[in-house]
Amino acid sequence: MQPKATGRAGAGRVVLLCFLIAALEGYDIQAFGVAAPSLIPAFGLDPGQQGWAASAAMVGLVIGAFAGGWIADRIGRKPVLVASVALFGLFSVVTAFTQTYETLLLARLATGLGFGGAMPNLIAIATEIAPAHRRAATVTTIFCGMPAGGASVALLSRLAGPELDWQTIFLIGGALPLVLTPILVFLLPETRPEPAAGVNRGTLNALFGQGRAAGTLLLWAVFMLTLVVLYLMLNWLPTLVIAKGFGPADGASASLAFNLVSIAGALSLGFVVDRMGFRWPLTLTYALLALTMYGLGRAAGVNPIILLSGAAGFLVLGAQYSLYALAPTLYPSHVRAAGTGAAVAVGRLGSIGGPLIAGELRQAGYGAGEVFHAMTPVVLAAGGTALVLSYLAKMRVD
Repeated sequence: MQPKATGRAGAGRVVLLCFLIAALEGYDIQAFGVAAPSLIPAFGLDPGQQGWAASAAMVGLVIGAFAGGWIADRIGRKPVLVASVALFGLFSVVTAFTQTYETLLLARLATGLGFGGAMPNLIAIATEIAPAHRRAATVTTIFCGMPAGGASVALLSRLAGPELDWQTIFLIGGALPLVLTPILVFLLPETRPEPAAGVNRGTLNALFGQGRAAGTLLLWAVFMLTLVVLYLMLNWLPTLVIAKGFGPADGASASLAFNLVSIAGALSLGFVVDRMGFRWPLTLTYALLALTMYGLGRAAGVNPIILLSGAAGFLVLGAQYSLYALAPTLYPSHVRAAGTGAAVAVGRLGSIGGPLIAGELRQAGYGAGEVFHAMTPVVLAAGGTALVLSYLAKMRVD
């Protein structure tokens, strides 16, 4: 079902609002990685605890994505999306005032609930307002807000330098969503689909009924593997650059390159996918990403590290956002948010695992280069899974 706001102007307004939500979510997700060099000493965390602190929001995101997609298919996208934005804004502010490791974990968990509630509804709305021939481009345009938001916090840290404390980073990331919330109430249209007559709306049927089981499982797998790499980079890139012997400013520069260049990657691959399909663009992207992660592990100079960080952002975000465009095509409209939300939620096990894997590898004595190298087989497995999934997706469209 199309949203109530029809026409080019109405659709443009929806895309802009969704882009802003994604940007604020991207800011807050990246905020932990940027704040980590000063936050971790302030709390006295070891690498294992840092991994859990980075992953707490992703645990919340898993829960929120399942719940948010399921609820939105029943009461509408708008109320769930507005409540989710308010939730992650509020608990980003709470994060700034935490004083113990335990309260930090709880605040990040609650922030992640908001992330999770927002994401499947952003994807569903983008799919519903876009014509079929521009679906990937519309989804990737909206989700380019995430690296744009991530780049803004990295740039803020780079420009402000040591004077910027970690609490201020989270206060900014919480205040802006709270300002946006009432704007969404007034300007965001509802896009709730009507249930199809005679269709079983059960969640399990939505995911696995009518021949969707194989596609659902493959979609979950490729989401999970891709997000292992993405969230390891988002949460650990500055720390790993510093571990290679460079300064905090170099770590912030690598993070900035990762986020800024990823916008170009998402837009470029979305454009290509709309014209060539998912199969070969995604396969080539994952192959190049595997080479890039290997190169990051071996890079010994700050300029190659920044260059390869940008390339990694270009490739991994391009792949992930193309998957966001692919996911809704596997499901009919009346269960689209639930199906997409399940993929986001299960995939987010990878976003939990990525930071934890980095923490455990570092705790076990692995060097920064070895952590990057450990991602190469993960990327290759994701590429193989995406290739098989693209065949199934084409069969469903055909």
